[in-house]
Parts: sequence; structure tokens; C-alpha cells
Amino acid sequence: MKLFSPSNYAIFFTSAIVQESLKTRSKTHPTNQKPKLATQVRINHQIRASELRVIGDNAENYGLLSLSDALKKAEELGLDLIEISPNAVPPVAKITDFGKFQYEEKKKQKKARGPVMELKTLQVKIGTSEHDLALKAKKASEFLKEGHRVKIDLFLAGRAKYMDKEFLKERLDRILRLVSEDYKVTEPPQKSPKGLTTLIERVRK
Repeated sequence: MKLFSPSNYAIFFTSAIVQESLKTRSKTHPTNQKPKLATQVRINHQIRASELRVIGDNAENYGLLSLSDALKKAEELGLDLIEISPNAVPPVAKITDFGKFQYEEKKKQKKARGPVMELKTLQVKIGTSEHDLALKAKKASEFLKEGHRVKIDLFLAGRAKYMDKEFLKERLDRILRLVSEDYKVTEPPQKSPKGLTTLIERVRK
């Protein structure tokens, strides 16, 4: 049997310690752990600049203030000091409520992205009254004005599914004639699980 020499024991012992150390480190500091994202906007004591150009919630201009004076002013007003232009020289900060600031920023972002197009659905029947058709056509016009596409289903039950196709198209045209917004037919009337369906969308100007 081959015996370990003292030097071999030392190498084996050192290797075992290193391996155990690496295992412990991988548990406490996993390499695939995602770093926490830094706050995009610095507020109050997160601000690093020593001097700031400070404005108020209602367009007040407080001029150049040291960070400590700006924080003191915000505290007096019961509001937050928010760094809104960190790259300006000196940086610009605004004294306002942070919750209100976040809400307004989200509104700006949403407006910049523009309206989201959705598919809206309206259903009519062969015997739908003129009054109800007018209401549904008004709703369709509102959807088109908002930029949405509108699917109109002519619901057919029982024997109605086997009625003359031209007659059914005419029934569907009844509501289309009442739509006030300019539109184009993107999918002409065709059979669907509910009966007869057409798809319209606003004409882009």
C-alpha cells in the first residue's frame, strides 16, 4: 500500500480547505445572482451633489442652494428633494411630493408611448332595433376614434345561420351605415362561430 508522505498530506489538506472555501463562497455569493438595480432618481439624502439649482412644485425658483440648505427647505415644506436633471451643471432638483412626482412621470411615459390599439367587439342580431343599432354604432365610433379595431358580430341562432348570405350582409350593413367615424373594412363579412363577422378600423389621416 502506498503511503502519503508529509508533503503529500500538506498538499491534500490545503486542497481540501480551498475547495471547501469555494463551496462556501458560491453559496453566499452565487455568480448568477442579479445585482439590485439602482434607483433611477435620487431623492433627499441619496443626492450626491454639494450644490443644486432648486425649483419648487409651482415653478418657484429658489436659485443655487447647498445640498444641506435644499434639504432643509424641503423639510420645512414637508416635501421631498428630487434630483430631476443630474447631468446639468449644477444639477437641478425639485421640491415636491415624491409620490406625485412618480405618478406624473408615469403619465408622461404612457403619453409618449401613445395609445395602445385593442380589439373591441360588438354584437348585433337580425332583429336589433334601430335605436339599439344607433347606440352600438356610436360605441363603435368611439372605439375607432380612440384608435382601436372593432369586430362586429351578427349573431345567428338556429335556422338564421342558413338564411340568404346577401340578406345577412345587409343586416350587418345596417350598423356600419350608422358609424360616424371614417373607417375601412379590414376583414369583409365572413362566417364565424357566432354567425357573420366583419372587422373595421379607423382610416389614418
